[in-house]
This record gives sequence, C-alpha cells and structure tokens, in this order.
Amino acid sequence: MSKRVIVIGAGGHGRSVAEAILLLRQDELVGFVDDGAEPNAKVWTYPILGRTDSLHAMRALADAVVVAIGNNAVREKLHTQVREAGFELLTVIHPTAFVSPTAILGAGCAVMAGAVVGTEAELVEGAIVNCGATVDHHCKVEAFGHLGVNACMAGGSVLGHGAWMQAGSALGYGVQVEAGAVLAPGEARAA
Repeated sequence: MSKRVIVIGAGGHGRSVAEAILLLRQDELVGFVDDGAEPNAKVWTYPILGRTDSLHAMRALADAVVVAIGNNAVREKLHTQVREAGFELLTVIHPTAFVSPTAILGAGCAVMAGAVVGTEAELVEGAIVNCGATVDHHCKVEAFGHLGVNACMAGGSVLGHGAWMQAGSALGYGVQVEAGAVLAPGEARAA
C-alpha cells in the first residue's frame, strides 16, 4: 500500500533518498523537514514543511518518515522524535541496489544506488549503505551504522552501533568494529 512520506534532511543525502523514493514510484513524497532551511524553501517542487520540532503537527500530512541525515548520532535522536510523533520509519532501497532476499533490514534504513547487501546480512535500525558500498554475506551493521560511498564489509564482519566507514574503507573477513568508531577514507582493517 502506498504511503505518504516526509524526508527529514534537505541536504545531499536527503535529496538522494528522496530521488530513490521517486524512482521507486511506490510511495508519495510529500515534502522535506529541515532545521536549517529558509522559510518557504523548496527542493525541486517539494516544500520544506518545517522544522523537526514541529513533526507532531505534520501527522495528518504523512504516514511515514525517512531520516536522511548522515550524522549517526543526530539520525538516532531523530528516530526517537519520529516515533514519538507517531510516524512509521520507512526503509528506502534504491532501485539499482541489490538486497538479498535472505537479508534482514531494520526500520529506517537507506540502501543507496549500486549498493549490495548480501546473503543473510543484517542492517539494524537506521543503517545507511551508501552508493556502491558492499555488506557481504553474514555481515551485521548495528543500529545507526553508516557505510560511505564504496565502503566494503567482507563476509561475517560487524560494524558497531553508530560507527562510520568513510568512503572507500574496508573490513576484512570477520572483523568487528567497535561502537562509535570512524574509519578514515580508504582505511582497511584486517583480522
């Protein structure tokens, strides 16, 4: 069933998530919420509906929300606000991404263009798998983990709660990254 969707975040990631929603043609994009937007601003033809502190007032406009903010701690905080306002947290999978039918995705995840989520992988709530990133078989991205563009997790590796793999970083087979860690662009961690 089609949902009316608000995207929180009108920056680069928010626009990319909104574009995926439009390409999927399953749900209706209602507009954006962004704390830094100018009054009466728009993204393309879609309005900025207000700030995150007024989400509860938007309940009649939409059924679901995607928190499209790259900052892991901010995204986690906003997930709580979205739930308190009574919205469903929507997971968005870009039409050019591949997600295994045996993978498990939590609420509010974003899997972007060209990304791969492999066999029996798990993305917990609020995870981001950005463009071209790979979460191989039996990997786990804990809540609010974030793989940047072309980041790669080899089979059985684990990205901890709120950890961030910046662009091009890589985890070897079975490697576990602690909660809150930040891997530099191109950094590799081996077992």
